[in-house]
Amino acid sequence: MNICVYCASSSAIDAAHVELAARTGAELARRGHTLVSGGGSVSCMGAVARAARAGGAHTIGVIPRALLALEVSDTDADELIVTDTMRERKALMDARADGFLALPGGLGTLEELLEIWVARVLSLHTKPVVVLDPGGVFGHLRLLVDGLVESGFVRPVARDTLIWADSVDEALDHLEAAAAPPSTVPAGAGAGAGAGAAAGTAPPQPTDREIIEGD
Repeated sequence: MNICVYCASSSAIDAAHVELAARTGAELARRGHTLVSGGGSVSCMGAVARAARAGGAHTIGVIPRALLALEVSDTDADELIVTDTMRERKALMDARADGFLALPGGLGTLEELLEIWVARVLSLHTKPVVVLDPGGVFGHLRLLVDGLVESGFVRPVARDTLIWADSVDEALDHLEAAAAPPSTVPAGAGAGAGAGAAAGTAPPQPTDREIIEGD
């Protein structure tokens, strides 16, 4: 399975977040998956890629030319793809991935997470989208979306398309369960918040208005 990991490139964050990224990369490799990342070598981006390679995983980095110097590209990646634009970068990461995992991050991580989540809600893809946030960094995001549901801006089923996890194992279990054919998903897999999406069921069908707004 090719797993796209969105995460931080900031050097100002607590070391616990970098350690979480490293554990994610190591477990991803142990389970035999391929890493798709933003092609950076610093902070969480670098930690997840190095740990994945150390465990024997194939790593694919995709980075726009303008960020080569800023993000210090992951030159050790098995495949390092340089794009002309950020939009091309995200499109390639999307295309190469079978599922998406967001770790705590900043504006770039939020942008990537929201875009791929909305695309799932609009049935533009059927790949699982999981957030691994054991420390509650995105807690305010969850509260915001809950408020939008209460106000009628977001359907509950759209909110629940996003899967939340508190541990690396839980996050990867959700991704694997969603990627497996229905007959091979173990009983009880994907239980909890977002269970319908985790079990590989089809995403909620968008209304005409949502398609127009999402476009």
